[in-house]
Amino acid sequence: MADDADRDDDGDTAGGDHRSGHRRRLRDRFLKGGNDALHDYELLELMLFMAQPRRDMKPVAKALLDRFGGFAEVITADPETLRRVPGVGDAAVAALKTAEAASIRLTREQVDKRPVINSWDRLLDYCRTVLAHGRTERFHVLFLDQKNRLIADERQQEGTVDHTPLYPREVVKRALDHGACALILVHNHPSGDLKPSRADVEMTRKVQEAARPLGVTVHDHVVVGRTGHTSFKASGLL
Repeated sequence: MADDADRDDDGDTAGGDHRSGHRRRLRDRFLKGGNDALHDYELLELMLFMAQPRRDMKPVAKALLDRFGGFAEVITADPETLRRVPGVGDAAVAALKTAEAASIRLTREQVDKRPVINSWDRLLDYCRTVLAHGRTERFHVLFLDQKNRLIADERQQEGTVDHTPLYPREVVKRALDHGACALILVHNHPSGDLKPSRADVEMTRKVQEAARPLGVTVHDHVVVGRTGHTSFKASGLL
């Protein structure tokens, strides 16, 4: 029986499993060099072998990148779609979605309890993290208090690849439920075209008209995508 000193943290005997040494070297390189020390497939491999320590996960990591096109696209992919890649089971899906959840919480903490108007770049980072890589349109409403601090971020609707229905009365009702004084509307364009559609402009107008009599201001409507964003306010549409 091998001594404890000869064992890797994963429980593999260092001399009996060639993968153990590779994993240890990869982990050490990450701990010493951080994010920039690893390629995308290596970072995915590191995450996956922590979920499935007895399996060679390099081919799986590379297959995921081939299937989805990039690291962000992998961790934001739908769980059912991830499971279609050979070698990806529930443990691997949980590891990947944990990474997504961690990134969302990290960017959310950058805007929580701060006036979002004064933290606009951080707010955009948060919105892109949550929405930019979606495969279908999703619509979120950010509810703000009288000091423009974020009260809540709620997903209102999810639609098709190019359309999301939004109901102005429901948005205003949720604003009143939260005691919100202002709103920021956010949705993604999976196509990558960041230009607001005519329907986007008309829907924004209807939300403004429903909110104004109740003293709720629509600060902006932001369209996000993989390559950037468009602000209605900055574009003169609001």
